[in-house]
Amino acid sequence: MDDFLAITESVIDRWFGVTPPNAPGRRLTAELTRTITAFEALRGTLAFEDEPASFESALQATKEPGL
Repeated sequence: MDDFLAITESVIDRWFGVTPPNAPGRRLTAELTRTITAFEALRGTLAFEDEPASFESALQATKEPGL
């Protein structure tokens, strides 16, 4: 991820013809790097069974008893 900023800038320039960045663009790219790293850290820790199969299942699972 060290060169993520440089690669991102290159891709933006190539695809959109825009020469980035400005200060907010660099900051947001750095935040994106942290977000990607956080998601990568979760890889392999969740199984399909850890999540409800549907929104309706999620509602039923959180429903208070007796309602």
